[in-house]
Amino acid sequence: MNYWLVKQEPSKYSWEQFVQDKETYWDGVRNYQARNNLKIMQKGDHVLFYHSVVGKEVVGVAKVTKEAYPDPSTDDDRWVVVDLKPVVAMKNTVTLEDIKSHPALQSIALVKQSRLSVSPLTKKEIKIILDMGNTKIKGV
Repeated sequence: MNYWLVKQEPSKYSWEQFVQDKETYWDGVRNYQARNNLKIMQKGDHVLFYHSVVGKEVVGVAKVTKEAYPDPSTDDDRWVVVDLKPVVAMKNTVTLEDIKSHPALQSIALVKQSRLSVSPLTKKEIKIILDMGNTKIKGV
């Protein structure tokens, strides 16, 4: 199992909308590194949902329900999407400041590559963030 963090501006697609939709495909990725991360996501992987720009915080946990397939929002076959479904809202959101202040999270992409919209996490890193948010999920 792999662990991930995806970023989205809440004004474009919020956690609340995601929960209301019950499932979505993660489209619009136009960065090759982020696209490559989408391509290696596997069904069942856990994904932290991060509100960027406004809030700057981890707000929930999702799960990959379908592995990479062509992005239906473009005719360009270089781009892919994965399907995600919400699992649980964070009991306490975890802010970017909280993450930056934790010594074990200094090298995650959210801190080091702040513009990357889809980034990997280790099991240790996701566990730390979940603990910070007082949130438990099976398998972590």
